[in-house]
Amino acid sequence: MPAHAHEASQIAVEDLFDSPVRAGASISPDGTKIAYLSPWRDRLNVWVESLDSDEEARCVTADDNRSVHIFHWTDDPRWLLYEQDGDGDEMWHVYRVDLANPDAKAVDLTPFPGAMAVGFETMVSRPGKAFLHLNARNPVEFDLYELDIATGELTILAQNPGQAAGWLCTPAGDLYAQTLTAGGDIELARWDTSAGKLRPVATFDGADYPLGIQPFELTPDGTGVWIGSNRNSDRTRLVRLDLATGEETGVDSHPVFDLDTRCIVFPAMPSPLIRNQYTGALLGARYLGERQVIHALDPHFASVLRNLEQLSDGDLAAVSCDVSGRRWVVGFTHDRDPGATYFYDHTTGESRLLYRPYPHLDPDVLAPMTPVTIPARDGLRLPAYLTLPVGVDPAGLPLVLLVHGGPWFRDSWGYHPVVQLLANRGYAVLQVNFRGSMGYGKAFLKAGIGELAGKMHDDLIDAVDWAVKQGYADPDRVAIFGGSYGGYATLVGVTFTPDVFAAAIDACGPSNLVTYLRTLPEFARPGLVNNWYLYAGDPSDPEQEADLLARSPISRVDRIRTPLMVVQGANDIRVVKAESDRIVDALRARGVEVEYMVKDNEGHGFVNPDNNIDMYRAADRFLARHLGGRPDTE
Repeated sequence: MPAHAHEASQIAVEDLFDSPVRAGASISPDGTKIAYLSPWRDRLNVWVESLDSDEEARCVTADDNRSVHIFHWTDDPRWLLYEQDGDGDEMWHVYRVDLANPDAKAVDLTPFPGAMAVGFETMVSRPGKAFLHLNARNPVEFDLYELDIATGELTILAQNPGQAAGWLCTPAGDLYAQTLTAGGDIELARWDTSAGKLRPVATFDGADYPLGIQPFELTPDGTGVWIGSNRNSDRTRLVRLDLATGEETGVDSHPVFDLDTRCIVFPAMPSPLIRNQYTGALLGARYLGERQVIHALDPHFASVLRNLEQLSDGDLAAVSCDVSGRRWVVGFTHDRDPGATYFYDHTTGESRLLYRPYPHLDPDVLAPMTPVTIPARDGLRLPAYLTLPVGVDPAGLPLVLLVHGGPWFRDSWGYHPVVQLLANRGYAVLQVNFRGSMGYGKAFLKAGIGELAGKMHDDLIDAVDWAVKQGYADPDRVAIFGGSYGGYATLVGVTFTPDVFAAAIDACGPSNLVTYLRTLPEFARPGLVNNWYLYAGDPSDPEQEADLLARSPISRVDRIRTPLMVVQGANDIRVVKAESDRIVDALRARGVEVEYMVKDNEGHGFVNPDNNIDMYRAADRFLARHLGGRPDTE
């Protein structure tokens, strides 16, 4: 990898972590307007703009407390809906905006304190309606409701009998639920209204789906569901499951890659299925290896896709079209030109750039992300991404090992502001998909069972050793940095292998697996059987509790001598603040250096740009002190 002729100019933290100028555009059903996110009073809000006139864009939401990230067009051009929680507490509500009345305030359509609305979706066969799941009756059980968007009326369609994890309603009004058996198997069951019970249609081995089945989407005619299945296969492929018989019929697959199911963790990521959101038609399927591959499943979309892919050398990300499939708005994933968004008219062939979310970022200054493969000590091949600083000889560099969360997630190619910050400061950045990461087949995923603080951590150490052996990294200047599971991995790094790392940053990572699992929200507990309990252990079993504690950083806190920075959202319901308090208190009692940043208006991961700027400015200074990088001079 040849070094660039000149060292990259310094990028300010604000330029990477402030709100985008525009983002998340989606086209209206009639193809005349787009809605998108843009700052209003320093928070992202929804704006609407005409595609065919010079009429000024209009901000249609007014949240000056917390950025809006999720919104939905409806089939009625008058109504637009968005979702919002309270300071990171994940108590999601659905709000309605009246586009015909600019002075009207947004209406909370799910005004139930302490409850969350999830699984929002509209259905072509029910114009003016939407389905959603609410736990207002019982925090542990989500009931299925139909929402009348215009009136706000909520009608309960099914009361959860206790084990339903998600509901489907067909155009004919038949109800189906995903349920978990006592042994952890996933059942698709039909709700028998007269008997008041669920009748199984199909069963899946829950151990094959640690986060559930994704995708799981009703076909427009309501006779089947499109699902991501790995039954009798290592790879996840697209099949149609017949709701009457439970039989699976193959729809599409890739010979090497899994369906891209990352949106099961981060719903803002593209769905593995590309559909016309207004007709429900299935257009394409996404697969993810080193880069994305899209298979067109509709002849019209195949011709559209050929033209869309000419717009950028990135990977097609968000896709929306009007009802007719003529007009399109698409965004692209790219390592150095993030989120470039285009309008395309398939009838006329017209295309134009609508915006770049970060127009102030020069792609030539940003660092390219390169896929690499790293051999683990037992021979397993670990897919990874290496980013090297621009204009610097790639030898003997300080290295930051950036560990993804989950652990049932994966790193992928594209723009990552943290990676760019680190590379800009002179660090090599290595992101390794350790065993237990999703997206590389069932065997790779299950290789993580029982390996927390074991082989999953060995993979990270092997990646560091690889970077040193290749000559990229200085072994005396290596840091580990991660959030959520990546935060746990960071704490494991400084407690189980304290000699490897010169600095460490943990964002909302569990320090004690026992207390972490016991303080997870009640609604999340049933699903633990196929992920945390299977991969790590069940704290209700004394033997497994002892093993969980042995794999917990808190059990080896006396071994920490690496300078540590800890970041936490006070409202985090997944990894509660006490997890960070424990490790910080123990270190301060011993006089070990630890920086602790808590934000009172954040949850599991920071949303507000001012908090992210604070966090990464502090991380920048912290790493510079211990690795010798080039911190922001301001």
